[in-house]
This record gives sequence, structure tokens and C-alpha cells, in this order.
Amino acid sequence: MSQPAFDFDDVVPDEFADPTFTVGELAEAINEQLQRGFRGGIWVRGEISDLSNRGAHTYFSLIEEGDKGKGVLNVQLFAPTKQRLAPLLRKFRLELRNGMNVRINGDLDFWAQGGRLGLKMANLDPKFTIGDIAQSRDEVMRRLTAEGLLDTNRRVRVSPVPLRVGVVTSVGTAAWHDFRDELERSGIGFQLSVADVRVQGDMAENMVTAAIARFALRRDLDAIVVIRGGGARNELAVFDSEKIARTIAACPVPVLTGLGHEIDRSVADEVAHTALKTPTACAGALIERTQRYIGETEQAFSSIVQRSEVALSDATNDLSEAAHRIARRTYAAVERSDERLKMRVDRLARSGPAALTRSTERLDRASARLLERPTDLLARSTQRLDVLAARVGALDPTVQLARGWTITHNAAGDLVRSTADLGVDDVATTTLADGTITSIVTATHLKDDTDA
Repeated sequence: MSQPAFDFDDVVPDEFADPTFTVGELAEAINEQLQRGFRGGIWVRGEISDLSNRGAHTYFSLIEEGDKGKGVLNVQLFAPTKQRLAPLLRKFRLELRNGMNVRINGDLDFWAQGGRLGLKMANLDPKFTIGDIAQSRDEVMRRLTAEGLLDTNRRVRVSPVPLRVGVVTSVGTAAWHDFRDELERSGIGFQLSVADVRVQGDMAENMVTAAIARFALRRDLDAIVVIRGGGARNELAVFDSEKIARTIAACPVPVLTGLGHEIDRSVADEVAHTALKTPTACAGALIERTQRYIGETEQAFSSIVQRSEVALSDATNDLSEAAHRIARRTYAAVERSDERLKMRVDRLARSGPAALTRSTERLDRASARLLERPTDLLARSTQRLDVLAARVGALDPTVQLARGWTITHNAAGDLVRSTADLGVDDVATTTLADGTITSIVTATHLKDDTDA
């Protein structure tokens, strides 16, 4: 280690009291101290952020939000270690993703070229991540249970023929194709409205929530289906979201879920009307319900046809008998009616002229009264209108303002009716007969019982 001396008329000692490092030497010294101070590596926990794959290697930041701000530690997962950890991640169905809480082991390393301290990842504790997911899920379930939201969507009535279906999924995935193909093979005319969303990653929660909420506003849907295929446990944790669960619970349309594999059970499944094991099972449930309705309808139609034929035969016989009875009675009734009609014609001929004369006299008297009454009614109505006009004039705010009354509004334009409507330093506008006054309140006083 050396450093050149410059002649600035200063006395430069032959040897320095403290050693001077080059940058590379300092980096080596730091790494030696880190290795001695953290023999066997260290365990660190935090949330994965800014994960990226560069070739066979993976790089990410481990972050933690604290009282003093966000702490960040750069982590390098090199290809050999990544390959060695792959079976462990597969066993516990985990995949490194942004937002995932992890507990990892590694060696601290100071990178001289970048001037940064980082961690070379060597191991991972999968049970920590699984426990974090389970704990988060349990907390959400406790809140939903306490608010009685688990059975809310189950109480929504399902159409017996759920043909109009809103589908929330990632279009192009195997889950979407399995669901659609199953419906197409049924030969039933399902009408699908599809919301193409992310089902994993940072945007998945908001996109799924928004899609369900948008379908919930529609009145032309019989059911909403939320589906995705299998995946890593932490990827499926998107559907443990409280936000998604509350949206499903509040949905006025029955929600069916088919998320992941048969062994998976998310919070979304718990609050949905019906939780199926797979997307294909979701399609099967819709098909089965519709086919059951078709079968019941066909059976009911056959029963109706049989009963109709019997009823029609009985009705034909009854109608034939009734027709004969009606014909006999009709002839007799017509003869009696003819006799009564002749008698009434004779009475009408005798009494008609006298009744016409009486009606003419009553009409003349009514016409005379009708000509007299409008004049009296008009006079009385005019008097009542004059009285009402006087009353309305007395209640006119302009008249009240001219008498010395005022109207006060606060800064928001609301009418001030009490001292409690204004506070000190509030701006008030008072309307008088000839204009307005704007004032600032310096004090308010309540009226005592002793005040006049």
C-alpha cells in the first residue's frame, strides 16, 4: 500500500500512522471482516422487490418498511444455487416473486465494482413463507367471519339456466381453454363475457377486483366465474386477498370459483357461492345445472301433454253434453224473451211521450240555474284570490327585508339559523333590502334566560 507525496512545502512523514488502502484492497478487507464476523452466513427476512432474471442468475432486493424508512439489501441468486434450490421450491410449491415474504440464508459480500454491499443467497426457509401466507390468510378469514361475510354470496339465488356468464380469467391460459372447451362440447348456447386479467403478480389483485365489481353492476348475467390454473402456492395467494373476498361477498350475482388444483383452497373459495376444484369443474357445474333444468322441463312438458290429452277428451264430452243442454234452454229462453219484449214495447209506447215532456222541463230549469251560477262563483273566487295575494305579499322575503329583517349565510352558502352555525374567524354574508354585508365573526354569544 503506498501513496505518492506532493511537494506543497509541507513536511510529509516517511510513514503514515494509519494505513492507506486502495479501493480494491479495502473491498478485500471488508469481505475478510464480513467472513470472520458472519461465519456460516446469516439469515435475513424481508419482502422481495425488483426481482429480475439475467441469464441463468436471479437478482432482487430484500426490503423492509420501518420507522426510519425503507431498508434495502441487494441479493444475488447465482445459477448453481438456483438449480440446487429448485427441488425445494417445487416441493413446497413456491416461486420467487415480487411481494413475497422470505427468510433466506447467505453470505454478505461487498462488490467493489459497484460499491455496494449485497448478499449471496445460499438457502431459503420455505416454511417461513408458507407460514406468512397462512397467517395472512387466517387474519383475513377472522375478519370476514366476524362480519358474517362468508355466507353472503351463497344466499344469492342462482338461475336454473345460467347461460349468461361473466368470466374473470387470464385469456390464453390453459385454465381459460379448458373452461371454454368444456362449455363448447356441451352443445348448450352459453353466452360468455370475458374480462382478461392478470391472475398473478403485482397487478392481479386490483385487476381481478375491478373485473368482478364491473360484472356485478350488470343485470344481464346469471353467474360470474373466477378461474385460474394451478401454480405456486405464493402465486395462488393472490386469491387470499381481502379486497377480492369482500368484492365477491358484496356481489349481487352468484360467483363460482375454480382456482388452482384440487388441494388448493383460497379465501375467495370460502366466500364464493360455489367453490369448484378446477376451471373444468366450474364449466361442468354450469352444464350440469342447465342440463338438469332441460331434463326437468322435458319431463314436465311430457306430463303436461299427457294430462292435456286426458283433460281435452273429458272436456270434449262435457262440452258436447253442455251444448245440447244450452240449445234446449236457449230455445225456451228466446220464446220467453220475445213475449217480455212485446210487453215492454207496448209500455214504452204508452209512457214515452209523458217521460219526454218531464225531461224537457227539468232540462229547462237546469239550464236557467247554469246561467246564473258562474257569475256568483267568479265573484267569490276573485275575492279569495285577493285575500291570498295579500297573504303572499306579506310573506315575500323582500317585504321582510324592507322591514329591517336580514338573512345570513356562512362561507359555504348555508343559511345560518343558530350561533352554533358560525365560529370565530368564520366569514358570514348578511343580505339586507338594499345589498349584502360580508363580515368576519369575532365572537358568538348564546342568549341567556335573563336576556330580553
